Amino acid sequence: MSQINIANIDLNLLKAFEALHDESSASRAAVRLGVTQSAMSAALRRLRQVYGDPLFVRTGRGLAPTLRANQLKPVISEALAKCRQSLAMIDPATQDFEGRSVTLGLSDDFEIAHGRRLIEEIEHRAPRLRLIFRQTHSQIVASGLLDRSLDLAISAGGFSERRLSRQVLGEGHYACLADPASLAPGQQAIGLEEFVAREHILVSSGGFIGITDEGLAALGLKRHVCASTSHFAALPYLLRGSRAVATIPAHAAQRIAAMGGLRLLPCPLALPRYPIELGWRTESQLDPLLLRVREAVQGCFAATSPPPSGD
Repeated sequence: MSQINIANIDLNLLKAFEALHDESSASRAAVRLGVTQSAMSAALRRLRQVYGDPLFVRTGRGLAPTLRANQLKPVISEALAKCRQSLAMIDPATQDFEGRSVTLGLSDDFEIAHGRRLIEEIEHRAPRLRLIFRQTHSQIVASGLLDRSLDLAISAGGFSERRLSRQVLGEGHYACLADPASLAPGQQAIGLEEFVAREHILVSSGGFIGITDEGLAALGLKRHVCASTSHFAALPYLLRGSRAVATIPAHAAQRIAAMGGLRLLPCPLALPRYPIELGWRTESQLDPLLLRVREAVQGCFAATSPPPSGD
Protein backbone atom coordinates (compact mmCIF):
# COMPACT_ATOMS: atom_id res chain seq x y z
CA MET A 1 0.00 0.00 0.00
CA SER A 2 2.81 2.42 0.82
CA GLN A 3 4.23 2.06 -2.71
CA ILE A 4 1.06 3.26 -4.46
CA ASN A 5 1.52 6.62 -6.16
CA ILE A 6 -1.33 8.78 -7.37
CA ALA A 7 0.50 9.22 -10.68
CA ASN A 8 -0.15 5.54 -11.33
CA ILE A 9 -3.85 5.63 -10.49
CA ASP A 10 -6.68 6.21 -12.96
CA LEU A 11 -8.74 8.84 -11.15
CA ASN A 12 -11.85 7.64 -12.98
CA LEU A 13 -11.79 4.85 -10.42
CA LEU A 14 -12.97 7.37 -7.84
CA LYS A 15 -16.08 8.07 -9.93
CA ALA A 16 -16.67 4.33 -10.13
CA PHE A 17 -16.31 4.00 -6.36
CA GLU A 18 -18.82 6.81 -5.75
CA ALA A 19 -21.34 5.28 -8.16
CA LEU A 20 -20.97 1.81 -6.64
CA HIS A 21 -21.45 3.16 -3.12
CA ASP A 22 -24.50 5.22 -4.09
CA GLU A 23 -26.20 2.59 -6.25
CA SER A 24 -25.28 -0.64 -4.36
CA SER A 25 -25.21 -2.37 -7.74
CA ALA A 26 -22.55 -2.77 -10.42
CA SER A 27 -25.15 -2.74 -13.20
CA ARG A 28 -26.84 0.45 -11.95
CA ALA A 29 -23.46 2.10 -11.39
CA ALA A 30 -22.53 1.22 -14.98
CA VAL A 31 -25.73 2.78 -16.32
CA ARG A 32 -25.11 5.89 -14.22
CA LEU A 33 -21.60 6.37 -15.64
CA GLY A 34 -22.49 5.29 -19.18
CA VAL A 35 -20.09 2.32 -19.28
CA THR A 36 -20.57 -1.42 -19.72
CA GLN A 37 -21.11 -3.69 -16.74
CA SER A 38 -17.86 -5.52 -17.55
CA ALA A 39 -16.00 -2.20 -17.41
CA MET A 40 -17.56 -1.48 -14.02
CA SER A 41 -16.60 -4.94 -12.75
CA ALA A 42 -13.04 -4.31 -13.93
CA ALA A 43 -13.02 -0.97 -12.12
CA LEU A 44 -14.14 -2.68 -8.92
CA ARG A 45 -11.31 -5.20 -9.21
CA ARG A 46 -8.80 -2.38 -9.59
CA LEU A 47 -10.30 -0.47 -6.67
CA ARG A 48 -9.92 -3.55 -4.48
CA GLN A 49 -6.27 -3.81 -5.47
CA VAL A 50 -5.62 -0.11 -4.79
CA TYR A 51 -7.24 -0.07 -1.36
CA GLY A 52 -6.39 -3.63 -0.30
CA ASP A 53 -9.99 -4.29 0.74
CA PRO A 54 -13.07 -5.98 -0.81
CA LEU A 55 -14.87 -2.60 -0.51
CA PHE A 56 -18.23 -4.05 -1.60
CA VAL A 57 -19.58 -7.51 -0.79
CA ARG A 58 -22.49 -9.16 -2.54
CA THR A 59 -25.67 -9.68 -0.53
CA GLY A 60 -29.24 -10.62 -1.40
CA ARG A 61 -30.00 -6.93 -1.86
CA GLY A 62 -26.99 -5.98 -3.98
CA LEU A 63 -23.53 -4.73 -3.05
CA ALA A 64 -23.01 -3.73 0.56
CA PRO A 65 -20.06 -1.45 1.46
CA THR A 66 -17.45 -2.68 3.91
CA LEU A 67 -16.29 -0.60 6.87
CA ARG A 68 -13.32 0.63 4.82
CA ALA A 69 -15.64 1.68 1.95
CA ASN A 70 -17.81 3.67 4.34
CA GLN A 71 -14.69 5.36 5.71
CA LEU A 72 -13.52 6.21 2.20
CA LYS A 73 -16.87 7.49 0.90
CA PRO A 74 -16.88 11.01 2.44
CA VAL A 75 -13.22 11.53 1.51
CA ILE A 76 -13.71 10.45 -2.10
CA SER A 77 -16.99 12.33 -2.51
CA GLU A 78 -15.41 15.50 -1.16
CA ALA A 79 -12.47 15.14 -3.56
CA LEU A 80 -14.83 14.71 -6.51
CA ALA A 81 -16.95 17.64 -5.31
CA LYS A 82 -13.85 19.85 -5.31
CA CYS A 83 -13.02 18.74 -8.85
CA ARG A 84 -16.56 19.54 -10.00
CA GLN A 85 -16.43 22.87 -8.21
CA SER A 86 -13.18 23.75 -9.99
CA LEU A 87 -14.78 23.04 -13.36
CA ALA A 88 -17.82 25.12 -12.46
CA MET A 89 -15.51 28.05 -11.67
CA ILE A 90 -14.37 28.07 -15.30
CA ASP A 91 -17.92 28.86 -16.44
CA PRO A 92 -20.22 29.68 -13.49
CA ALA A 93 -23.05 30.34 -15.94
CA THR A 94 -22.90 26.84 -17.44
CA GLN A 95 -26.22 25.12 -18.13
CA ASP A 96 -24.67 21.66 -18.44
CA PHE A 97 -25.65 19.67 -15.33
CA GLU A 98 -26.08 16.29 -17.01
CA GLY A 99 -24.86 13.56 -14.66
CA ARG A 100 -24.72 15.86 -11.64
CA SER A 101 -26.86 15.36 -8.54
CA VAL A 102 -27.59 17.14 -5.27
CA THR A 103 -28.91 15.33 -2.19
CA LEU A 104 -31.48 17.33 -0.25
CA GLY A 105 -32.44 16.12 3.20
CA LEU A 106 -35.98 16.79 4.40
CA SER A 107 -38.81 15.05 6.23
CA ASP A 108 -41.73 13.80 4.18
CA ASP A 109 -44.03 16.62 5.30
CA PHE A 110 -41.75 19.07 3.47
CA GLU A 111 -41.43 16.67 0.54
CA ILE A 112 -45.22 16.37 0.26
CA ALA A 113 -45.79 20.11 0.54
CA HIS A 114 -42.87 21.46 -1.51
CA GLY A 115 -41.31 18.57 -3.46
CA ARG A 116 -43.01 19.22 -6.81
CA ARG A 117 -42.27 22.94 -6.70
CA LEU A 118 -38.64 22.25 -5.72
CA ILE A 119 -38.22 19.98 -8.74
CA GLU A 120 -39.58 22.69 -11.03
CA GLU A 121 -37.48 25.48 -9.49
CA ILE A 122 -34.27 23.48 -9.68
CA GLU A 123 -34.97 22.34 -13.24
CA HIS A 124 -35.35 26.01 -14.17
CA ARG A 125 -32.09 27.08 -12.53
CA ALA A 126 -29.97 23.96 -13.13
CA PRO A 127 -31.37 22.01 -16.10
CA ARG A 128 -30.78 18.25 -16.13
CA LEU A 129 -29.57 18.21 -12.54
CA ARG A 130 -30.86 15.21 -10.59
CA LEU A 131 -32.40 16.11 -7.24
CA ILE A 132 -32.23 13.34 -4.63
CA PHE A 133 -34.66 13.62 -1.71
CA ARG A 134 -33.42 11.84 1.42
CA GLN A 135 -35.39 11.57 4.65
CA THR A 136 -34.06 13.38 7.71
CA HIS A 137 -35.28 15.38 10.71
CA SER A 138 -33.92 17.85 13.24
CA GLN A 139 -32.34 15.24 15.50
CA ILE A 140 -30.17 13.67 12.79
CA VAL A 141 -29.83 16.38 10.14
CA ALA A 142 -26.49 17.72 11.39
CA SER A 143 -24.80 14.32 11.23
CA GLY A 144 -26.17 13.77 7.71
CA LEU A 145 -24.62 17.03 6.51
CA LEU A 146 -21.32 16.47 8.27
CA ASP A 147 -20.87 12.91 6.99
CA ARG A 148 -21.73 14.22 3.49
CA SER A 149 -24.69 11.92 2.92
CA LEU A 150 -26.61 15.22 2.49
CA ASP A 151 -25.55 18.30 0.54
CA LEU A 152 -28.34 20.57 1.83
CA ALA A 153 -31.23 20.05 4.22
CA ILE A 154 -34.58 21.60 5.14
CA SER A 155 -35.56 21.09 8.75
CA ALA A 156 -37.28 22.64 11.76
CA GLY A 157 -33.93 23.29 13.45
CA GLY A 158 -30.94 21.06 14.10
CA PHE A 159 -28.23 23.22 12.48
CA SER A 160 -26.48 24.58 15.57
CA GLU A 161 -23.22 22.67 14.94
CA ARG A 162 -20.45 25.23 14.34
CA ARG A 163 -19.42 23.77 10.96
CA LEU A 164 -22.90 24.33 9.55
CA SER A 165 -24.59 27.43 8.17
CA ARG A 166 -28.32 28.04 8.04
CA GLN A 167 -30.95 30.40 6.73
CA VAL A 168 -34.53 30.81 7.91
CA LEU A 169 -36.99 30.03 5.09
CA GLY A 170 -40.19 30.73 6.97
CA GLU A 171 -42.28 29.88 10.00
CA GLY A 172 -44.45 26.84 10.50
CA HIS A 173 -47.66 26.22 12.43
CA TYR A 174 -50.11 23.36 12.86
CA ALA A 175 -53.46 22.27 11.46
CA CYS A 176 -55.71 19.21 11.77
CA LEU A 177 -56.95 16.59 9.32
CA ALA A 178 -60.06 14.44 9.59
CA ASP A 179 -62.34 12.36 7.39
CA PRO A 180 -65.16 14.66 6.15
CA ALA A 181 -67.61 11.83 6.80
CA SER A 182 -66.85 12.09 10.53
CA LEU A 183 -67.96 15.75 10.60
CA ALA A 184 -71.37 17.38 10.54
CA PRO A 185 -72.49 18.75 7.16
CA GLY A 186 -70.63 22.00 6.48
CA GLN A 187 -68.51 21.67 9.64
CA GLN A 188 -65.22 23.53 9.14
CA ALA A 189 -63.78 23.41 12.67
CA ILE A 190 -63.79 21.37 15.85
CA GLY A 191 -63.74 22.69 19.40
CA LEU A 192 -61.23 21.65 22.03
CA GLU A 193 -63.75 19.35 23.77
CA GLU A 194 -64.46 17.42 20.57
CA PHE A 195 -60.75 17.45 19.72
CA VAL A 196 -59.89 15.72 23.01
CA ALA A 197 -62.81 13.27 22.72
CA ARG A 198 -61.72 11.98 19.31
CA GLU A 199 -59.04 9.35 18.74
CA HIS A 200 -55.76 10.67 17.35
CA ILE A 201 -53.18 9.51 14.85
CA LEU A 202 -49.72 10.64 15.92
CA VAL A 203 -47.01 11.28 13.33
CA SER A 204 -43.68 11.01 15.13
CA SER A 205 -40.25 9.45 14.66
CA GLY A 206 -40.41 8.35 18.31
CA GLY A 207 -44.02 7.19 18.31
CA PHE A 208 -45.10 8.15 21.83
CA ILE A 209 -45.34 11.87 22.63
CA GLY A 210 -45.95 14.79 20.28
CA ILE A 211 -46.20 18.54 20.65
CA THR A 212 -49.99 18.19 20.88
CA ASP A 213 -49.61 16.07 24.03
CA GLU A 214 -47.42 18.76 25.55
CA GLY A 215 -49.95 21.47 24.71
CA LEU A 216 -52.81 19.47 26.20
CA ALA A 217 -50.80 18.60 29.32
CA ALA A 218 -50.32 22.33 29.99
CA LEU A 219 -54.13 22.57 30.17
CA GLY A 220 -54.47 19.47 32.32
CA LEU A 221 -55.90 17.50 29.39
CA LYS A 222 -54.93 14.27 27.69
CA ARG A 223 -55.81 12.66 24.36
CA HIS A 224 -56.04 9.04 23.25
CA VAL A 225 -53.58 8.11 20.51
CA CYS A 226 -54.91 5.03 18.76
CA ALA A 227 -51.91 4.66 16.44
CA SER A 228 -48.68 6.37 15.49
CA THR A 229 -46.72 6.43 12.24
CA SER A 230 -43.47 7.94 11.05
CA HIS A 231 -44.93 8.77 7.61
CA PHE A 232 -47.16 11.75 6.89
CA ALA A 233 -48.05 10.16 3.55
CA ALA A 234 -49.89 7.36 5.36
CA LEU A 235 -52.50 9.69 6.89
CA PRO A 236 -55.15 9.49 4.11
CA TYR A 237 -55.19 5.71 4.54
CA LEU A 238 -55.24 5.83 8.34
CA LEU A 239 -57.86 8.57 8.76
CA ARG A 240 -60.46 7.66 6.12
CA GLY A 241 -63.36 5.69 7.57
CA SER A 242 -62.63 6.74 11.15
CA ARG A 243 -63.36 9.53 13.61
CA ALA A 244 -59.66 10.01 14.30
CA VAL A 245 -57.90 13.33 13.84
CA ALA A 246 -54.24 14.12 13.10
CA THR A 247 -52.45 17.34 14.06
CA ILE A 248 -49.52 18.02 11.75
CA PRO A 249 -47.58 20.94 10.23
CA ALA A 250 -49.99 23.09 8.23
CA HIS A 251 -47.93 23.03 5.02
CA ALA A 252 -48.33 19.25 4.80
CA ALA A 253 -51.91 19.28 6.05
CA GLN A 254 -52.96 21.63 3.24
CA ARG A 255 -51.38 19.44 0.57
CA ILE A 256 -52.64 16.15 2.00
CA ALA A 257 -56.18 17.53 2.33
CA ALA A 258 -56.12 18.66 -1.30
CA MET A 259 -54.83 15.34 -2.62
CA GLY A 260 -56.17 12.83 -0.12
CA GLY A 261 -59.81 13.80 0.27
CA LEU A 262 -59.49 14.85 3.92
CA ARG A 263 -60.92 17.94 5.64
CA LEU A 264 -58.43 20.63 6.69
CA LEU A 265 -59.36 22.07 10.10
CA PRO A 266 -57.82 24.80 12.28
CA CYS A 267 -56.09 23.40 15.32
CA PRO A 268 -58.23 24.27 18.38
CA LEU A 269 -55.17 24.10 20.62
CA ALA A 270 -52.64 26.94 20.78
CA LEU A 271 -49.33 25.40 19.74
CA PRO A 272 -46.00 27.21 19.31
CA ARG A 273 -44.79 28.17 15.86
CA TYR A 274 -41.40 26.97 14.71
CA PRO A 275 -38.71 28.14 12.24
CA ILE A 276 -38.22 26.32 8.95
CA GLU A 277 -34.52 26.45 8.06
CA LEU A 278 -32.20 25.54 5.21
CA GLY A 279 -28.81 24.21 6.31
CA TRP A 280 -25.51 23.34 4.62
CA ARG A 281 -21.83 22.76 5.38
CA THR A 282 -20.17 26.15 5.73
CA GLU A 283 -17.14 24.98 3.73
CA SER A 284 -19.36 24.32 0.69
CA GLN A 285 -21.27 27.59 0.69
CA LEU A 286 -19.42 29.00 -2.34
CA ASP A 287 -19.96 25.91 -4.52
CA PRO A 288 -21.68 27.38 -7.64
CA LEU A 289 -24.02 24.41 -8.03
CA LEU A 290 -25.13 24.40 -4.39
CA LEU A 291 -25.63 28.14 -4.59
CA ARG A 292 -28.10 27.60 -7.43
CA VAL A 293 -29.96 24.93 -5.50
CA ARG A 294 -30.07 27.10 -2.39
CA GLU A 295 -31.52 29.94 -4.47
CA ALA A 296 -34.14 27.54 -5.85
CA VAL A 297 -35.12 26.38 -2.36
CA GLN A 298 -35.35 29.97 -1.13
CA GLY A 299 -37.45 30.94 -4.16
CA CYS A 300 -39.77 27.99 -3.62
CA PHE A 301 -40.46 28.86 0.01
CA ALA A 302 -40.82 32.56 -0.74
CA ALA A 303 -43.53 31.71 -3.26
CA THR A 304 -45.35 29.26 -0.99
CA SER A 305 -45.13 30.97 2.42
CA PRO A 306 -48.17 29.86 4.44
CA PRO A 307 -50.68 32.51 5.49
CA PRO A 308 -50.75 33.49 9.17
CA SER A 309 -52.64 31.02 11.32
CA GLY A 310 -55.84 31.99 13.07
CA ASP A 311 -55.21 29.54 15.93
